[in-house]
Amino acid sequence: MHGELTDRSAVIGNAYEASVARYWDQKRNDPINLLLGAEDGLIHHHYGVGDYDRSILQLPPEARETAILRELHRLENRQTELILDTLGDVGPASRVLDAGSGRGGTAFMLHERFGCFVDGVTISRYQVDFATRLAGERGCADHVAFHFRNMLRTGFPAGRYDAVVTNETTMYVDLFELFGEFARIVRPGGRYVVITWCVNDIVGESPEVAWIDEHYGCRMHHRSQYFATLAQCGFVPYRVVDLTADAIPYWELRSRSRHHTGVEDAFLNAYRSRAANFLLVGTDHLAR
Repeated sequence: MHGELTDRSAVIGNAYEASVARYWDQKRNDPINLLLGAEDGLIHHHYGVGDYDRSILQLPPEARETAILRELHRLENRQTELILDTLGDVGPASRVLDAGSGRGGTAFMLHERFGCFVDGVTISRYQVDFATRLAGERGCADHVAFHFRNMLRTGFPAGRYDAVVTNETTMYVDLFELFGEFARIVRPGGRYVVITWCVNDIVGESPEVAWIDEHYGCRMHHRSQYFATLAQCGFVPYRVVDLTADAIPYWELRSRSRHHTGVEDAFLNAYRSRAANFLLVGTDHLAR
């Protein structure tokens, strides 16, 4: 597998990208993601879908918080499982790119499900080092590698990948640049699967969307932009699932945790009012 790029300027090309890298480098001091993945070592930087066990809210305070964290992690794992279910025919010889790979949770789940080769890319050096260490500890470093690279310009050879996934990362980049790069590195007939939050065009911009963007330093795209840009870049949807209603229980439960961050109400209000949508889209890459 190809290693990281040594020239930082080839990875981080402007002030905005530098601010995003700095944000994720500093997340090392935020314990919530580590607490959620403490039992199985799958550390995610996305959210979750599905209902939760409401009986845990009746537990005594200390037991309740432990149970809430366990349920939140189950729901975030379930979200990644939806991506794996959507990918379909992936085998041990397949190569998959996890674009915006964070601390490795999605990449490790890809390898564990399919036995495939996985490259993860992130512009956070801290995340690369953290996930690389985990790959060694999990005994899969010969199949799962993490790279200090920009998903807009990966530097990987054309047609290298059988599939690409993004798990709540596309709101940090220009979609045309991103999907254009994916069209270059995904072989004809390969697949791209995305889970993302996005602005509902019918409602338009809202205070909740602005709050979420401010909290994460991102730029949420409109739902229509995803489908228009995918088509422009030769990706044809074969599965589209609106997960908005399925995302609400996660945020309800997280708001009951002692480790809530203050953004919970924004997501709850955005999803309940349909100002924002939570989507899964599976696509095939057309030959050109």
